[in-house]
Amino acid sequence: MPFELLHSETLLKGRAFTIRRDTLKTPDGRETKFDIVEHGGSVVIIPIDHEGNLLFVRQYRHAAGMDLLELPAGTRDGDEPFEVCAAREIREETGMEAGTLKHIGSFYLAPGYSTEYMGVFLAMELKSNPLQADDDEFLSIEKIPVKEAFSLAEHGDMPDAKSLAALLMARPHLEKYL
Repeated sequence: MPFELLHSETLLKGRAFTIRRDTLKTPDGRETKFDIVEHGGSVVIIPIDHEGNLLFVRQYRHAAGMDLLELPAGTRDGDEPFEVCAAREIREETGMEAGTLKHIGSFYLAPGYSTEYMGVFLAMELKSNPLQADDDEFLSIEKIPVKEAFSLAEHGDMPDAKSLAALLMARPHLEKYL
């Protein structure tokens, strides 16, 4: 017997997500509650330049209380297709446009409490074509050789889950740089 949804209520409607509380009946007949973050989906991009460098962004993350080195990423606007979101986000965050944007996978960011589903895109043939950054984003761009980026990830110096997952998915596409 699967879990059965008995009741769902919205607790908070925020700018980027909604929090709901679901009451479920467990397979053994008990009732339990789950607090779920409803999120419309997002993308993470692995931009690689013609010299074999990955473009990362460094930005302050208030929840972590520190600046983090991350791959460019962002949230979909409504039902915006994932590829359109990726094309927009790379321009907003790095100022670069991808001549080739290839979807290489997707994953749930934190399926224990969130519906957020991330599309992962490899961005190649980069050229300058910036878009205005979001008002709350203060980013610096860092070019890091592929081999060094994997070393940072493997040594725990990149504590951002989406960047780690995206690098793992991109590894077969980046072998020639390792």
